[in-house]
Amino acid sequence: MNLAIGDTTAEQIKIQLGCAMPLMTESTMEIRGRDLTTGLPKNIIITSSQIEEAMKESITKIVDIVKMTLEKTPPELAADIMEKGIVLAGGGALIKNLDKLISEETGMPVYVADNPLDCVVRGAGKTLEDIERLGRVLVNARNNRR
Repeated sequence: MNLAIGDTTAEQIKIQLGCAMPLMTESTMEIRGRDLTTGLPKNIIITSSQIEEAMKESITKIVDIVKMTLEKTPPELAADIMEKGIVLAGGGALIKNLDKLISEETGMPVYVADNPLDCVVRGAGKTLEDIERLGRVLVNARNNRR
């Protein structure tokens, strides 16, 4: 498939068809782009399994980074994570079956946060509400590194 598409179409494809593991039911989507061979507009139908394959390398990197992070996590914190699980936030959390794949690869429970796209903003807002206490924590952490 030699089709050029724009960023908006790519994002729509990721949202509608993107998955970390095969879906129970294959999904399809018609997209429009420019045929790189002829230079003319063209419509094609793509499948969730094609997009899964296209995303495989990036998904593997995400899973590997999660595993490396867990390997470097202090034992006490790792025990808490094992008990309470990993919570996915941000846009990547919306990739279908990413939570299941990470759970399979780590042996830990994995959950998608409520409103994962809002988590960072809400966390930053809570931080700003108590910026004075956070400032003391950051200063103490900086002093402990020296």
